[in-house]
Amino acid sequence: MTVIDISASVMQFLLAFVVVAPLLGAVAALLPAPPGLKGKNPDQAVLRHGVTVTGAVLIATIVLAVGFDHDHPATMQATTDISWIPALDVRIHLGIDGISLPLLLLTALLTFLCALYSYFKLPAGPSPKAFVALVLVLESGTLATFAVLDLLLFFLAFEMVLIPMYFLVARWGGGQRQAAAWKFILYTLLGSVVMLLGILLIGLKSGTFDMVSLATDNGRGLTTSVQVIAVLAIGLGLAVKTPMWPLHSWLPDAHTAAPTVGSVLLAGVLLKMGTYGFVRILLPIAPDGMRTFAPYLAAFAVVGIVYGSLACLALARTGAKGDLKRLIAYSSVGHMGFVLLGIATMTPTGVNGALFANIAHGLITGLLFFLVGAIKDRYGTADLDTLAGATGAALYGRAPRLGALLAFAAIASLGLPGLAGFWGEMLTLFGAYSPAEGLSRPAFRTFMAIGAFGTLLTAAYMLIVVRRVCMGEHTPHSRPSPDDRAPHAADGPQPAGVAGARPAATTPQLADIQTYEAAAWTPLAALTVLAGLWPAVLLGLTDPAVQKLLAGGKS
Repeated sequence: MTVIDISASVMQFLLAFVVVAPLLGAVAALLPAPPGLKGKNPDQAVLRHGVTVTGAVLIATIVLAVGFDHDHPATMQATTDISWIPALDVRIHLGIDGISLPLLLLTALLTFLCALYSYFKLPAGPSPKAFVALVLVLESGTLATFAVLDLLLFFLAFEMVLIPMYFLVARWGGGQRQAAAWKFILYTLLGSVVMLLGILLIGLKSGTFDMVSLATDNGRGLTTSVQVIAVLAIGLGLAVKTPMWPLHSWLPDAHTAAPTVGSVLLAGVLLKMGTYGFVRILLPIAPDGMRTFAPYLAAFAVVGIVYGSLACLALARTGAKGDLKRLIAYSSVGHMGFVLLGIATMTPTGVNGALFANIAHGLITGLLFFLVGAIKDRYGTADLDTLAGATGAALYGRAPRLGALLAFAAIASLGLPGLAGFWGEMLTLFGAYSPAEGLSRPAFRTFMAIGAFGTLLTAAYMLIVVRRVCMGEHTPHSRPSPDDRAPHAADGPQPAGVAGARPAATTPQLADIQTYEAAAWTPLAALTVLAGLWPAVLLGLTDPAVQKLLAGGKS
């Protein structure tokens, strides 16, 4: 079933447009603006250009989704297959199925919202032209990663995002930005070198780099030893990008230093490239190698879940001087641990849970980083002890709508039923309860129990964050005096001008949610609710494609 019947040639054009248009837009952003489009402020003109290009890509992606045949989500659609390097059998092969379509939509949406947010709140740094061009190159590389069906093209797209993200952190970031950017680039480049060796091994041993052909062959053309080496090499590069514990240490530094939109794109989009590679490449192409490493992948995943949560708890405690952006970054380590655990089960239930958790994490953590960036702009810091302050001086008292939205995002992140964060974690744990044939059930049930314990730790640190940042707290060092005390409900109403009412200056108000912020954040909050209440919308796309992938190309 298609919502609107769109011809195959138009679908092909739309997918090619989605991948190429941001790249062309990046080039255009660096060129001098035509006289009629300069306006009074050239900086605003180029930011408007960024909004226009990302908006056009988002519209094209939505049309692509509308024309997608939802009755056959396991079939590659909107495909383009052109020979590029015949000697190596490298082809410009594009296509989407039920696995890649949601990630395309997520990428196009988040990039558009970041461009819209930046139009009104550009991070301090060099030329806006360079900023817009880097964001568009980043979008093009990410969309290409999810759309290409050739291993070498996948690698090129996978690497294409590194340089723009490096510069976004290094030139538009905050404190320690140079060190964080170098750490990011070194970790990911070293992982990518090993990953390229694994990709070349698969291509040379199988005679093709075509991902569809390799998935259909399901590893039958590769010996077990070749599959094991390929999974180890490619998996290492993907694990760095995911990031999997203990290869995660670049992530908190990068997030802490990155500008708001950089953090949103890094958490919401770039981390998904690693887990997508596990599902698209390793599961179908090297199943025997994956089966060998699956218990180890699951073990690292659950350690990451617990480690990330414990790090967040340490940052959230009073007096720790924890940075809220750093805390959300460590929470990503835990959430991506659930994704890796689902993939390691090698079951339809677990892999569907991983893909759902991927999308949910992009929506929720993207929203969280937007909110933390806004809070940091208002307070001038993301230090938790400063944000907590005294009762009445925290977010509920100073910017109630902002505080309410932060509480909503935190509750969604801890996996409350009815919101997007719940289904991915639940399906992942169900998959671990009954892993694929050949995997140790006792081991995976142990991993399931550790993962379930991790959900309790997640709830603990998220609720502490809500209590401290939104409600504030009394501390021995910052107890309000009786004269400055906020009136309790028991004191009765305190009309302005009545003796005993707290002066307005005692708790200075912060700017609450602005119109442009509401425009950028509302879609993420709405989709978080929608995915939580109607998970079948997403699972209906991914499940048939996952079933086919795990069955070796057979529906």
